[in-house]
Amino acid sequence: MAAPNHFLEDKKIIVVGGGIAGCAFVAALHKLWNPNWRLPEIVVLERNPRDVRHNYSISLHGDSVNGGLVALRQLGLLDETLSHSIFGLRSGQFKMWDVNWKELMSTQPRPWGDLPTGSMRIQRSDLERILVREAERINATFHRGVECTGAERLANGRIRVAVEDEAGVQDHQDCDFLVVADGAQSRLRAALRPHDDLKYAGAVQIGGRAEFPHGIPEPIEENWGVLLSGKGVCCYFSAVDKDTVVWALSQQRAEPDTRTSVATPDRFAALKEEALRLGSMFSEPFCTIVESTIPSSAFVTAAMEKEPFRHDDPSLERIVFIGDANHAVSAFAGNGANLALKDGWDLAENICYQSSLHNAVAAYDRLGFARAAEAIKLSHQKMDFAHCTSVKDSLLRAGLATGRWFMRIRGM
Repeated sequence: MAAPNHFLEDKKIIVVGGGIAGCAFVAALHKLWNPNWRLPEIVVLERNPRDVRHNYSISLHGDSVNGGLVALRQLGLLDETLSHSIFGLRSGQFKMWDVNWKELMSTQPRPWGDLPTGSMRIQRSDLERILVREAERINATFHRGVECTGAERLANGRIRVAVEDEAGVQDHQDCDFLVVADGAQSRLRAALRPHDDLKYAGAVQIGGRAEFPHGIPEPIEENWGVLLSGKGVCCYFSAVDKDTVVWALSQQRAEPDTRTSVATPDRFAALKEEALRLGSMFSEPFCTIVESTIPSSAFVTAAMEKEPFRHDDPSLERIVFIGDANHAVSAFAGNGANLALKDGWDLAENICYQSSLHNAVAAYDRLGFARAAEAIKLSHQKMDFAHCTSVKDSLLRAGLATGRWFMRIRGM
């Protein structure tokens, strides 16, 4: 007996944002779609050119059903992703060190189910390239250099998306279902939910990429992790490739830093001086890493976040936000790509298996909202821990000695 018609057969889906969340959704929908159903038209609108290089690495987790590695296996992309692992499957651990680089704790999360690893690091550019190629392979139509500035519901129930190209020419496209995956600074979220902004999470990071043509210094050549000072300052390190490491020195502050650029020589010199002063308690190779920073890579950034939301507002009928467009986590969560991958998979899965779009979105919300809320809660615990001081620091270090508490904050 033929499968009953699907509510999105022959319809048009617009995905705003061709990054991790958007491409994961496109790939998952194609993989799960019943071959007896007629395919919807899928159009991806992306503001950036293809293969934009992101000069940093990200964590992918495989220690629970909510890990990004689980989603990649479901997509059939796990082996290709693992082949781009920075540290390899059997090397590289997240570590915590004291000011003298003495190891306080290391962790290698236990893999969920039969996954080959519980965690890995990968260049963000490599992961995006894998997902984009998969979305293109299944004939999703990409329009690049297009900014989506707004959306409205038409009298016939369809959604009209306002777009603007690089030359400033304005146009629109209509669709039957709109998936918004245009990141933490989502233009569509600003238009449709103007009061749902990013919020300052309480910490400021300064850092950059340090280059070592003859090899990254120990102990971060094969591991990533964080230096703890016990004085309210910490510094995170992770390799990008065999010659380059990203560092980010962090301090909790009542207000975000107002600097918008450190691109000039004077500002770059001031940033290095600030980092060396704040991190003066850290032993080598801290100073060498800071001094080896590529000037154009230097940054000052405030930790920002945004709580997740459900799609029970009638104004959002036929519109779903996924990934950072829905819920943004700070760098202290170490979980943004995992949330994006699972959002894409879960939304596609429920679209394919639920009896209506309303039911599919409600089922997606039940999964995605709880997952993101927990990630934000844990990011606050990580942030407090990384910046701990005095007695609090001693108590937390005692907890590290037995390894009890740290297993809740793995993946930082």
